[in-house]
Amino acid sequence: MSNIYVSGSLAYDHIMDMPGFFKDYFVPDKLHNINVSFFVPDHAEHFGGTAGNIAYSLALLTEKPEIIATAGNDFERYQKHLEESGIPTGSIHIAKDKPTAFAYIVTDKADNQIAAFHPGANAVPYGDWKPQQGSLAIIAPGCLDDIRAFPELYNGNGIRFCFDPGQIIPSLTADELRNSMTGAEAVFANDYEFAQITTTTGWSEADVVKTAKALIITLGAEGSRVITKDGETRVAAVKIADVKDPTGAGDAYRAGYLKGLRLDWPPAKCAQLASVVAAYAVEHVGTQSHRFTIDELKERYEGAYGESLKI
Repeated sequence: MSNIYVSGSLAYDHIMDMPGFFKDYFVPDKLHNINVSFFVPDHAEHFGGTAGNIAYSLALLTEKPEIIATAGNDFERYQKHLEESGIPTGSIHIAKDKPTAFAYIVTDKADNQIAAFHPGANAVPYGDWKPQQGSLAIIAPGCLDDIRAFPELYNGNGIRFCFDPGQIIPSLTADELRNSMTGAEAVFANDYEFAQITTTTGWSEADVVKTAKALIITLGAEGSRVITKDGETRVAAVKIADVKDPTGAGDAYRAGYLKGLRLDWPPAKCAQLASVVAAYAVEHVGTQSHRFTIDELKERYEGAYGESLKI
């Protein structure tokens, strides 16, 4: 079987919930001089990072993804967690002179988030490697050098890939963003991120799907928009039993979409599976705490979309 390559970050996430709303802490005419402190009564450390999160949900979907990322000299406990979750770790590079990346994430009562990210070993390029032809890949936020290099590597080696620029959009030039979207099976962004992409590149939704097969714009509880050269399909979000933490829902969504691509499904059906997987993530605190069996996944998918799931 061909591989699924997941590039991005590996990080220790420090997740905190704020009992109020960010909007109550900001004075509109004083935004030029912000001095804000949030009270966060709860704090927990979790295994995270885009590559680790996507790989985790892919493992729940019975895949064995290869993580293409660099971790640091404190990675042992994270490595053990991945291996216990059925994820091979031999492809992960270790930078012995740097710590693994870490993030501090604060979420308010409206599920808005403010995060700070220290790259640590994530800033170290992965280096030269040869992907297996016919494989599938996703380029998620991580080392900038890797993000710049991998689209050309994948396009040159017959690798179907998805591009998810996320929070690193401001760090990429217009040409880098355009090059990374060219040839992609899917480009992922939420509505705010796509506005950033448009501002930087000048590309509209129609421009993106001239060069990528699909543009997926996620809208949280409003579902997602699946845009191709043939038009747009709206995919409803899956009903959430109990919202616990939105952190990592996007990464779980990407994993579900990749599984659909593995099965050669059309973009809208990939997005439906993606929405089901994301729902499990939202119902748990942390980005790698959710669980489901394939039978549970099938039942939830069928309940949400009224069609059987063969997986």
